[in-house]
Amino acid sequence: MALNDSARPLSDLVGNLFGDISGLLRKEIQLAKAEASEKLEDAIKASRNLAIGAVLAIGAIGVFLAALVSGLTALLIAIGMSAQPANFIAAMIVTAVVAAIAWSMLSRGIADLKANKLNMDRTVHSIRMDADAIRENV
Repeated sequence: MALNDSARPLSDLVGNLFGDISGLLRKEIQLAKAEASEKLEDAIKASRNLAIGAVLAIGAIGVFLAALVSGLTALLIAIGMSAQPANFIAAMIVTAVVAAIAWSMLSRGIADLKANKLNMDRTVHSIRMDADAIRENV
């Protein structure tokens, strides 16, 4: 550098400062876009897991419930219960078990979508560091 900072005009120093800040903000925006893209991919993966879990639960319920209810009804009848109450109790037991499994799958997907997992921590940290550096130099 031909001139040291003390010999440069104030307008040049201010212009360079604004240029540096502008460049810094452009870099921060690029970082934010990249991090947002990563978080979007995470959200898509979690949504895919939710959808697959829901479809499998529905498909399995349709086929599996009839067999379970019939089997449990037959068991209840075999131990001496009449057919109508046995069918009702069997249906309620099977429904409760399947609902617990479905709830587990949905809870896992919802946990993956929680907002705290979608925060852009690196961008926030970088912006804070940049703001601190700017404050120190101004």
